[in-house]
Amino acid sequence: MRLVVGFIHPYRKAVAGAIVALVITAGITLGLGQGLRILVDQGLATESPANLARAVGLFFVLVLGLAAGSFARFYLVSWIGERVVADIRKRVFNHLIDLNPGFFESNRALEIQSRFTADTTVLQSVIGSTVSIALRNALMLVGGLLLLFITNAKLASVIVLGFPLVIVPIVIFGRRVRQLSRLSQDRIADVGSYVGENLTQIKTVQAFNHQPHDRQHFSEVSENAFDIAHARIRQRAWLTTMAITLVMGAVGVVIWIGGLDVIYGRITPGELAAFLFYSLLVGIAAGAISEVIGELQRAAGSAARLFELLQTKSEFQRPVDLPEQFPQPVKGEIRLEHLTFSYPGRSAQPALQDVCLEVRAGETLAIVGPSGAGKSTLFDLLLHFYQPSGGCVRIDGTDTRDVSLQALRSCFALVPQNPALFYGTVADNIRYARPQATQAEVEEAAGIAHAHEFIVALPEGYQTRLGDGGLGLSGGQKQRLAIARALLADAPILLLDEATSALDAHSENLIQQAMPALTTGRTTLVIAHRLATVRDADRIAVFDQGRLLAVGSHQQLMQENSLYQRLAQLQFRSQTGE
Repeated sequence: MRLVVGFIHPYRKAVAGAIVALVITAGITLGLGQGLRILVDQGLATESPANLARAVGLFFVLVLGLAAGSFARFYLVSWIGERVVADIRKRVFNHLIDLNPGFFESNRALEIQSRFTADTTVLQSVIGSTVSIALRNALMLVGGLLLLFITNAKLASVIVLGFPLVIVPIVIFGRRVRQLSRLSQDRIADVGSYVGENLTQIKTVQAFNHQPHDRQHFSEVSENAFDIAHARIRQRAWLTTMAITLVMGAVGVVIWIGGLDVIYGRITPGELAAFLFYSLLVGIAAGAISEVIGELQRAAGSAARLFELLQTKSEFQRPVDLPEQFPQPVKGEIRLEHLTFSYPGRSAQPALQDVCLEVRAGETLAIVGPSGAGKSTLFDLLLHFYQPSGGCVRIDGTDTRDVSLQALRSCFALVPQNPALFYGTVADNIRYARPQATQAEVEEAAGIAHAHEFIVALPEGYQTRLGDGGLGLSGGQKQRLAIARALLADAPILLLDEATSALDAHSENLIQQAMPALTTGRTTLVIAHRLATVRDADRIAVFDQGRLLAVGSHQQLMQENSLYQRLAQLQFRSQTGE
């Protein structure tokens, strides 16, 4: 919770205003007890209509002041809650999208997403409401106790004796509530993650008739979350019950002792009425505090889960003062110098081993090899999604570790095998590479990528909204949008995880027609799955088990490299079978 205070600090003026309003409303509420004493002793006991009118008038003045103060307190506190939670969401999101992809391979994205929803909602409720209630009741508790002693010290002593009996269970049960609150939030996150995962893959779920298993598993996940929540609720209920019972029991004793004092003339009825009023305030305040402590503990659990994300560090750090651009315009020459990399936890099996390779500016290099050869890992290291274990990557002679990630990645345009499309319009998805691009530039890129015709045939053309992941488009249409995006990026180096291997002949033909415009004038690295791509390349690099075995033309490799010969023969056999 100390970390949350750091987010509240910039809004200290609003906090100060809320505290002033809080003090005023608490003071007026406490003042109502004196108003009650005056009403009984001077208004009712004297049987004077004038005195009664003055007492009632004072009461209404206090009520109006209480209403105005409550408005200011509620508005300011609620505004602070919403503002702080919005800042926390932004800070956590901004931090997460800069973490290396390895973090998201070991942490479920849907579970992280639930922290943005469930946990921030808890924090907003606590900062914007519960904290105010806790402070208000703390003031009422302290002020009420002071006024109890001022009104009647003997009776106040009876109330105070009951306080240790309240504090002890609050401490004991409060600690348990906090642990259960954190565990409860984790289980709620599991529920959200499972729902999101199944709905995202709904076609696969239904295609394999997996619904009965999913229903059973979701029931177990939900019941687990319920059991933890039930334990938390039970602890909070006991906490509140014990506090109210003990405090109000003390109030009952006070009524008995105070009633005897009135009967024997030791205090006035107005003093007893005021004392009972303050006793009730103290009792209600103590009960409210014991109840909101559970909420505060729950918020502490939520805050811990959020700040756990915020305090996560990337597996590798770059200096913040690196240049934001290369020393001169990038031509696209790539040099790999003894590049070595192992995935975390798999150091015994390097994904790349001592790779040395030079790619000339403007050259098209095809990368071939069996599954697990290290082809995709090479792309990941070029984009610096991971830190090489050894060696380095140079672009135009500049070590990529000596420039910022933004400068490095602006050199590349990526066309993945499974294109990533986002919820939004077709134009937004093409413009993703260059958000400031004009509509004319978007349409020009789509035209070169042979995507313009199918886009204008959509219900709203370029403004047609796509579902998650481009839902509603064919594989070929998605791939042409990805190519249009890469064209719009206009980067000097193209990384192409060949996109035609899973497409029909017509879509493949359209994409092959778009390729020359995409690769001309750019250094192109292609993870090749088809011989057509291999033969069009200037050179071919053969990888196997993380090692670079050979580099050359198709004819050279057919004569000199046995692995390439086998891969080529499999391709020919497949094509003959087709």
